[in-house]
Order: sequence, then C-alpha cells, then structure tokens
Amino acid sequence: MNLFVTLLVGTAQALLVALEICMLVRAVLSWFPIKEDNPILLFTAMVTEPLVAPIRALFDKLGWFQNVPLDVSFFVAYLILMMVGTVFGVMV
Repeated sequence: MNLFVTLLVGTAQALLVALEICMLVRAVLSWFPIKEDNPILLFTAMVTEPLVAPIRALFDKLGWFQNVPLDVSFFVAYLILMMVGTVFGVMV
C-alpha cells in the first residue's frame, strides 16, 4: 500500500511540474510577437487554460483587476499550482 501511495504522489508531482513548465512557457511566449496558430502556443494554452479560466471568470464576476494590464488570474493560478505542489512534496 505504501508503494502505491508513493507512486501516486510521485505521478501527481510530475504532472504538477509539467503544468508549471507549460505555464512558464506560455507566459514567456506571450512576450514575443508570435502568431496565434503557433503549435507550441496552442498546446500550452490548451493545457493551462482549464486552470486559469475559472479564476479569470471569478475575477470578472467580482469585478477585480479590471483595469490591470497584466493577467492577474494567470499569476494566481500559478501560485495555487505551486502551493498544491508544495503540499504533495510534503506528503512524500
């Protein structure tokens, strides 16, 4: 049973690291004038948007960060992802 839990937590940690990398790649690519049909940009958006969209919708509903030029919901999603990764790191 202990091996199963270790394997499960290790897999979750690997997925969280992959998501963090996708979010970082998406953030860096947003700084450059890249066409929207770029395969890397499309992949990173497809992977990360399910994490960012609910937070963005919540902020829009509450009227928070309306006039901020940065996508604060993206940063909040990344911070939440890092906190979840920290919790899984403690569980090992």
